[in-house]
This record gives sequence, C-alpha cells and structure tokens, in this order.
Amino acid sequence: MKTGYKEKRIAVTAIYHVFTFLFAFVMIYPLLWMVMSSFKNTNDIFRTATSLFPETFSIENYITGWKGFAGYSFSIFFKNSFVIAGLSTVGAVISSAIVGYGFARIDFKFKNIWFACMLLAMMLPFQIIMIPQYIIFNQMGWIGSYLPIIVPQFFGQGFFIFLNVQFIRGIPMDLDEAARMDGCTIYSIFVRIILPLIKPSLVTSAIFSFMWRWDDFLAALLYLSDPLKYPVSYALKMFSDPSSGSDWGAMFSMATFSLVPIFIIFLTMQKYLVEGIASTGIKG
Repeated sequence: MKTGYKEKRIAVTAIYHVFTFLFAFVMIYPLLWMVMSSFKNTNDIFRTATSLFPETFSIENYITGWKGFAGYSFSIFFKNSFVIAGLSTVGAVISSAIVGYGFARIDFKFKNIWFACMLLAMMLPFQIIMIPQYIIFNQMGWIGSYLPIIVPQFFGQGFFIFLNVQFIRGIPMDLDEAARMDGCTIYSIFVRIILPLIKPSLVTSAIFSFMWRWDDFLAALLYLSDPLKYPVSYALKMFSDPSSGSDWGAMFSMATFSLVPIFIIFLTMQKYLVEGIASTGIKG
C-alpha cells in the first residue's frame, strides 16, 4: 500500500515538473529566439525564423551594433542608461523609505487621507498624467535634459512607499520605545533602527526601480531629443527604419547585451528580492 502511494506520488511529481518545464520554455522561448537570432546574419533572421539555432554562429551583429549609428557608439547609450537608472534608483529608494517611515510610524493630520491619495495616484497609468507633466516641465525649461526623468524619483514612488509601509508596520513598536528611552529622536530611530531592519525592502525597491528606469522608453521619447543623451531603450529604436531596411541583427544583439545588467542584478540580489517580497506579504 505504501509502495503504491510512493510510486503514485513520484509520478505526480514527475508530471508536475514536466508541465512546469514546458510552460517555462514556452514563456522564455521569445527571449531565446531573440538571443539566438542575434548570432544570425540579418538576412537569415526571418528566413530561418522557425529555427531557433543559427546555421553558423557569428558575432558580426554585436560588432556592428556596438558601433551604433550616426557616429554615436552604444557605449554612450549604456553610460546614459546607467546615469539615469542609477540616480533615479538612489532617489526613489531613499525618498520612498522616508515617506514610508512617516506613514508607518508618525501620526499627523489627515494621515489616512494622504495615504489613500497616494494609493490612488499609484493606480493612475502614466499615459494619463504625461501631458500635464510635459506642460509643467516645458514651462520649467527642463525639456531636453534628464531632469524630468530623474528629479520626480526623488519625491517617492507609490509602490515602493507602500512596500516600505507594510514592512515597517511589521517591526515591533517596542524597538522604537526602547530607542526613545535611550534618547533617540524620530530621525535617529529611522537611521539606526528602521533602515537596517528594512534592508530586504530597500533592495527590492532598488531592483525594481533600476529595472523600470533601465527599460523606460516612453520618458526618453517625450523629453530627450539629443542623440548624445539617448538611453539604450530609446537608442535601440534607431536600428528600425520603416522607410527602408532595418538592421534586425544589430538591434537583437544590442537588446541582448542590454539584458546583461538586469540579469546580473537579479542573479546577485535574488535572495534579498525574494525575502523582501515574502516578508512584506506576510507582515502586511
């Protein structure tokens, strides 16, 4: 009886893993196709679209793609993306942690109303607010610079604020009381007590912020006009020319190369990402 049950359990587990593997392969196949196509000749990419692996591997697309266009190398675009994503991430993580601490630990007038307004603002699609924002930034003379992309990140981001609030609320208030008895102010409590304890939440916010700013195409399209300031996400579009021929091989190669920073971040920070999301969900 026990032997039959064990065999049945093994069979169910095997079927589960097979279906999981097949589903994962279907989901990741477009990414694999792009990566493999980056090693194909541009003329062969769509001719052999049904074939995942190239007939002969070539790095010519990577050489051509790195040269960029109009004399602008992709090293410039990668540098711009790192500047935008790096500064935006620092601003978003710091400001969201401060605002989240305020909502979670400090009592002030209309606190719940402001928190509800923050949640409502978080639900608004960017497409709804981009025209008013563009008008404001244009009147401020910021169009054509990185300021409209980076500066708003220093005023807190709704999702990260909510993430930090949920995490901080799970920290016992006894720690705050003990710190006050030792003479700590609300500022020193935040720096010495709260920040070290919400490290998983901060790392989670940093990962998502960097990824979103790295992949952001619409903001660059709206606010930037100088190719010297283009990020990678917008520069990739330059390989596509509907009026003539598009260099798909170079586009795929640089798109593949642009995934490397995100992949490295997820690989090295996966522990904190899972811990941050899981802990926040449990404590919330």
